[in-house]
Amino acid sequence: MTAPLTRRLVLAASLAMATTASLPALAGQAPIFTKNGVAASGYDVVAYFTESRPVQGSAAYTAQYEGATWQFASAANRDAFTANPTRFAPQYGGYCAYAVAIGSTASTVPEAWKIVDNKLYLNYSSGIQRRWEGNQSAFITSANANWPRVLN
Repeated sequence: MTAPLTRRLVLAASLAMATTASLPALAGQAPIFTKNGVAASGYDVVAYFTESRPVQGSAAYTAQYEGATWQFASAANRDAFTANPTRFAPQYGGYCAYAVAIGSTASTVPEAWKIVDNKLYLNYSSGIQRRWEGNQSAFITSANANWPRVLN
């Protein structure tokens, strides 16, 4: 490992430890983060891919996946999701990608999102998302290694 890379990883780890207290822990939770009983805070996860923005879902268009209820803005989006839910469901069950990367869990907000390599990632806030984007590749690698162990 090169010295600059080592310094960056140490800095990222230090930042992670310093900010862990600011993220509410949800350890021991279900594999899908839900708010008011609905995944993705009721937002249409297909719309992130098709409209490049968060779109509120509707109770008129729902699907069940991984024990959670998902809402969609249209029947077409619901049908696309049910045909291939792993393509559209957010990574780490919709928990904060940054929190999972640092070994924890946290809620998410619909406005803090990003699609990377055709996968949807959600974050706790826009501020946390900016931190995550600062070393996104390393945080994704770390989160992949931590998931789903962080649920316990």
